Amino acid sequence: MKTLLSPPSFDDLLRLLRAWRFWVFGAVLGGMLGVGVYFVAPPEYRARATVVVSFNMEKSWPVNSDKELFYYLEREARKVEEVTRADATLQQVADETGFSVLQLRSGKLELSQPKDGAWHFYATDPQAAVAVQLASAWAGAFSAQIRQGIETAVALDATRKALIANPTDEKLLSTVTQLEAKSLGITPELQISFSQARDFPAERKSGLGVYVLAGSVFLLAVGALLILFVPRMDHATRNN
Repeated sequence: MKTLLSPPSFDDLLRLLRAWRFWVFGAVLGGMLGVGVYFVAPPEYRARATVVVSFNMEKSWPVNSDKELFYYLEREARKVEEVTRADATLQQVADETGFSVLQLRSGKLELSQPKDGAWHFYATDPQAAVAVQLASAWAGAFSAQIRQGIETAVALDATRKALIANPTDEKLLSTVTQLEAKSLGITPELQISFSQARDFPAERKSGLGVYVLAGSVFLLAVGALLILFVPRMDHATRNN
C-alpha cells in the first residue's frame, strides 16, 4: 500500500512530465507573483563607491620569494581592512549621515575585494539618495583615516631613525610614544586614491528578473508536489 511518504512511482513521474499545461501556467503565474512581490516589497537600493589601494610591494617588501610576498600582502590587507570598520571611521560616517554606529554595523555597509587594487564600498538603503550618501561617506572616511595613518607612519619612521642617533633624547622618546599610540600599523608606502567617489548610481540589490525566476520556481515546485502526492492521499482514503 502506497503512503504519502513513499517515493513516487514511474507512473507518477510520467504523469508529471505530461502535464505541460501545468508547467506553462505555473511558470507564467509564478512569474506574475514574483513581479507583484517586487513592486509591493521592492529590495533595497545599493550604491558603490570605489577606492584604489596600492601597497607598493616592490618598495615596502623587496623580497623575491612569492610565498613571503603573498603573506605580506595578506597581512597588510587585513590591517587596512580593519580601518574600514574601526570606531573612528564609522563615527565619521555616522556624523555625516545621521545613522548610528550600531545601524552601520548591522548590515548597511559591505566591503568587497579588500586586496591590492580597487576596494568597493557598498551601502544599502530603501532610498537611493541615502544609499549613495552612505557609500560616499564611508569611502571618504576610510580614505581620511588611511591618509592620517600614512602620515603617522612616515613621522614615526623618521622619529625612530632620529632616536637611533640620539637615544637619550626625551623629546624624541615622548614623540615616538605619542605616534605609536596613534599608529594604525600600516606601511608608509601605502597609497590610496578615489576611483569613484561621487555621481555614481544606486541600483536595486536584486533585479526584477530574479523575482520572476524565484516566483516561477517556487510555484512550480509547490505544484509538482501537489500533483505527485495529492492523488496518493485520495487513493489511500479510498482503500481505507
